[in-house]
Amino acid sequence: QGQLVESGGDSVQAGGSLRLSCSASTAIYLYRCVGWFRQAPGKEREAVASICTFGGVSYYADSVKGRFTVSRNNDKNTVYLEMKSLTPEDTARYSCAAQTAVDDGPWYETTTYRLWGQGTQVTVAS
Repeated sequence: QGQLVESGGDSVQAGGSLRLSCSASTAIYLYRCVGWFRQAPGKEREAVASICTFGGVSYYADSVKGRFTVSRNNDKNTVYLEMKSLTPEDTARYSCAAQTAVDDGPWYETTTYRLWGQGTQVTVAS
């Protein structure tokens, strides 16, 4: 199934930008979808965005639409999350996750993702 490793997390001021990377040890086109999730202290994990192999379709949570962009580079086996206009409410640990070819379910459901990275911390100061 491979491994996922996130990078790019940092501390930024409100209004700033970051790009997170999710590097896979195997070909990412083998995954059905690769999603980004985040969890803030004391809160449940929530889906942020996902990009799927079939049709290249991407999905976004309402809270990040227009500010975040998910993309993929198959040659580098990497999925990116470009984040702009960051607010303190975006502060969380961001993790990427992959659905394998046999997984199925809504893009926002954590239980449909079989493979998870360790996460990277994003902190946005006001």
